[in-house]
Parts: sequence; C-alpha cells; structure tokens
Amino acid sequence: MSTPPNSDALGSSSLPPPPAAAPPSPAPSPATKAARPIPPRRMPLSRHARRFSLLIVRGDGTRVLRVNVPRRVPQAAVAGLVVFLTALGVVLADWVHVRRSLRDSASLYAEIEQQQAVIDDFNRRAAELRREVAGWREMHARIWEAFGPELKARKPASGVGGKAEPPDRREPATLQEEVDLLTATVTEQGESLRALDQLIARARKALAMLPSRWPVRGRVNSEFGRRQSPWGGGDQEFHAGIDIDADRGTPVRAPAAGRVYHAGAGADYGLMVIVDHDNGVRTLYGHLSKILVKQGDRVERGTVLALTGNTGRSSGPHLHYEVLVKGQPVNPRAYLWD
Repeated sequence: MSTPPNSDALGSSSLPPPPAAAPPSPAPSPATKAARPIPPRRMPLSRHARRFSLLIVRGDGTRVLRVNVPRRVPQAAVAGLVVFLTALGVVLADWVHVRRSLRDSASLYAEIEQQQAVIDDFNRRAAELRREVAGWREMHARIWEAFGPELKARKPASGVGGKAEPPDRREPATLQEEVDLLTATVTEQGESLRALDQLIARARKALAMLPSRWPVRGRVNSEFGRRQSPWGGGDQEFHAGIDIDADRGTPVRAPAAGRVYHAGAGADYGLMVIVDHDNGVRTLYGHLSKILVKQGDRVERGTVLALTGNTGRSSGPHLHYEVLVKGQPVNPRAYLWD
C-alpha cells in the first residue's frame, strides 16, 4: 500500500476539520411554554389620552396653565387652513386674471378710440370731398353750355318729361352709406368727364387750327375797324386788321397750323403771306421785308413765316395782321389769347 507523496511535508491536511454537529435541542415542554412572558395587552385610550395638552410653565418650572385640546380641533384647523389657502390661491389667480383683463381692456379701449378718431376724420373728409364733387356739376354745365346749342326762350307748353324721383337729402347715417354715396357721385361725374373728354378730343383739331397765338409781340399801333386815315386829310377808312409795332427783321410766326395759300407781293400790303387754317379761316401778314416760306408749304404753330419790314403802303416798320373767316375780315383780338 503506497502513501501519498509529501504527506510529511504538509504536516497536516490543508482542509479545516468539519464542524461538530450541534446536538438537537430538546422539544419544549408544556411547563416551558407556560414560563414564557406574555406581552402586555393594549388597553383602550382613555378620554384624556384622546386630547392634546398645552402647558404653560414659568422659568422656575412651576406650571401655570394647562389647556386640553381634542384631537379633532388641530385636524380641523389644518383642514381649514388648507381650505383657506386653496381659496386664497383661487382668489389671487382670479385677481391676477382680472388685472390682466383690465389692462387688455384699457389697451383695447385706446385702440377703439383711435379707430373712432380715424372714422370721424374719414367722415369729415368724405363729406368735404362729396361737396367738392357736387360742385363739379355746375362746372360741367358751364363747359357743356359752350359746346351745346344756344339757350332760347321756351314757351310754357314746351314738352318735358322723365321719371320723377324725390331728391335724396338725407345725410348718410353709417360709414358704408357715406362710401356708397361718394362712390355713386364719383362714378356719375366720371362718366360726365369721359363724355367731355371725347367731345374735346373731337374739337381739339378745330381748336388747334384757330389762330390764337400772337404772330409777333409788340404794342398795337392801330386797332381793327374804322379809323382816321394815317395819310392825312381827315378821311375815315376801314382798317381790316391790327398793326403791331415791331422792329425791321422781327420773326413772324404762324399762330396756328395750316398751309401757305399765298407768298409774294400784294399791292398795298407789299410783301405778304396768307396761311389757310381750314374751316374757312385764313390769316394775312403784310409789309414784310423777307418771306421765308413758299406757296403750298405746310406750317405748324410757331413756324417762322417771314421777317417784319416796311414794304407797301406803310409809314414805318410794323406787321399788319388780319384774320379772315370765309373771306370776311374779323377782329383778330377775338382769337388771340396766347
């Protein structure tokens, strides 16, 4: 039988010896059970134990006052405090909300007042504009009268007619009514202006052909009509135009667009030019020193026709200017406005 190696060197086993088994405890006997202490029974609280006591003691330890308070009183006090604080929180929240609402209301009232001021200003301006537009009716009537037929006296039995509508004299009560009334007035006057613009567009050509511009600028030496003869003798003669004072060589400009009808000598007028402006209107320029256009030339308003002089039957440098309508001389001043 072999022995384990190095058993002597180890001297003893490396494992600790197993613990000894504890002897089994004997079962408790009935006497032992009876000897165990019985825990004390909880006794019901007395009437005084259900209260809180508040003691007031002096510094030397002598009791001065004892106040017994039932348990329900502090509980009720705590519950009441909680309810009070909750109600106070609700009231404070409502107060903050009311303050915020009042602040918002103040800004809203300020905005409403500002808007009311704007509305009042608009009403005032709209009323002024309505009165101004209403005044256009009289102006339109005067303009149309110049282009319309002559006004003649009518008999009492002259025929008239049309739909009878009562005049609307009621002032507009609301802003919308004011805007509607102003819109209707502006629309009415706009139609009248458009009709007048069409009429003037048709008359523009005729107006442009009228000799309204002065051919030269200067003092009028002799007017249109009957006059004493400048050649002496005390005789009366008819002067068919006006004599405008001008130095020799002053440019003579066309008072309106037209076509040169004549350019050359003309008996008593010396060198002269006649311009046809259509519609039976012609202009004549006499006593010229030099002619710058020829017969048949188309001229525009302001075109230089000639230079003033002293040719023909003339006592000095000037321009003799005539306006003829259907071959008959008329007063040039009736056409001159420029």
